[in-house]
Amino acid sequence: MSVLKAIILGIIQGVAEFLPISSSAHLILFPYLFGWEESGLAFDIALHFGTMMAVLAIFFKDWWNLFIGAIKDIKDKKKSTNGRMFWYLIIATVPAALTGLLLDDVIENIIRNKIWIIALALAIMGLLIYIGDKWASKHYKKETKFEDISLKQALIVGIFQAFAVIPGFSRSGTTILAGRLQGISKEAITKFTFLLSVPVICGATILKVGDLAFTKEVIVGIISSFAMGIISIKFLLSYIKKHDFSVFAFYRVILALIVFAKLIFF
Repeated sequence: MSVLKAIILGIIQGVAEFLPISSSAHLILFPYLFGWEESGLAFDIALHFGTMMAVLAIFFKDWWNLFIGAIKDIKDKKKSTNGRMFWYLIIATVPAALTGLLLDDVIENIIRNKIWIIALALAIMGLLIYIGDKWASKHYKKETKFEDISLKQALIVGIFQAFAVIPGFSRSGTTILAGRLQGISKEAITKFTFLLSVPVICGATILKVGDLAFTKEVIVGIISSFAMGIISIKFLLSYIKKHDFSVFAFYRVILALIVFAKLIFF
């Protein structure tokens, strides 16, 4: 892999990780569409590490307050919003972590090589995001704020996130869908999704770090995914204040159709 391709894949990861369009699918489909050699799961995890650092750069104070709140709750034997949300995020991480551990070999050796499965997952989740977001906007008159998210809501979001181990479903896409279906506001579920990415990506990075050689291609890929990740986070936080998730749903379906067209006709 050339340095230029590593930078391009890093940029793709930075954009797609936080928008509900599946970064793992893009890191597989774009090389497929352009005839590049597939980068492999270990390199993809390295790019995910770059975007995790982007989340920490923007939400470090939030995570710090959550962590300190949890420690103080244990020490003082009381419950605070920060402490409660810290444990909710940890609990919501468990389903995806267990699924990833159990299906790691299947995902890497089988599903990642099935382009049609990835494209199908991309399209299906696109339709579900569109329908779910529209339904939630009409069904819930009063939406849940971030600090009011319940344990049940957090756990259901975590269960949905487990489906994201399949490239195409999208970690942010599944969690946003789960949140909207439960009446969590767009702003609240987006923030929860960003915070939830940290333990998931950190765990995946630890598992795969032994398979990764820190070449210059890997390093520039991490740097580019970090930089673009910061831009992507700030964009989405601003965008959802006035818009819904429809544009991302349409994009997913269009990309899936392009992939199917290449599979069938080329």
